[in-house]
Amino acid sequence: MDDWLSALLHRARADASRGAATGDPERSGPRAYERLATWSVRAAAREPRTARPARDALARVLTEQGHPVWAQEVAACALAGAGDRRAFETLVFLLNYREPVRASAAAEALARLGDPRTARAAAALAGNELRTAYALEPVRLLARLGAPESVPVLVATLRRLLAGPGHYWPIARACVEGLGVLRDVRARPVLTAATGFPQLRETATTALARLPRP
Repeated sequence: MDDWLSALLHRARADASRGAATGDPERSGPRAYERLATWSVRAAAREPRTARPARDALARVLTEQGHPVWAQEVAACALAGAGDRRAFETLVFLLNYREPVRASAAAEALARLGDPRTARAAAALAGNELRTAYALEPVRLLARLGAPESVPVLVATLRRLLAGPGHYWPIARACVEGLGVLRDVRARPVLTAATGFPQLRETATTALARLPRP
């Protein structure tokens, strides 16, 4: 088990301890956690006779009623680490989640999963004006993927944020950083505009310096 999944399980253990007092102990308490942790380890095994039943058990957590969010997060991330695309829909849901730590874990899992639908889903979430406050991880994931959708969506999102009235500076800064990483000349006009804002000036100047010279 790698460090990323170990950290996720460590956080889930605390969630399970809190959930034991309020939910179904078979699905939200320490016993549920222990089962998920065991399945997560087995899902990554190279031996199909060990891995396949564990992955099927994790996939059921994503479709059955009554499992808490932390359990769905563990199941989806473990499946993603094993390359099982049954995790995709749950991870997209978590990518735009209100809790940043879960959205960050989902972004990492989606990057590892490598599902071809990921860029389109991240683009839809990053460009959704009604969910801008939760768009940080979709924006970062788009920059990481470097997909055909990445630059147009980051440019459009940043342009909208610069126009306001809600600038959402952390999201705008992530767009600027992502465009700097992608080094696409199409970003030059919006990055130049971003230098006019004190909150973005330094980051935008750095991003502009990374673009190919005209």
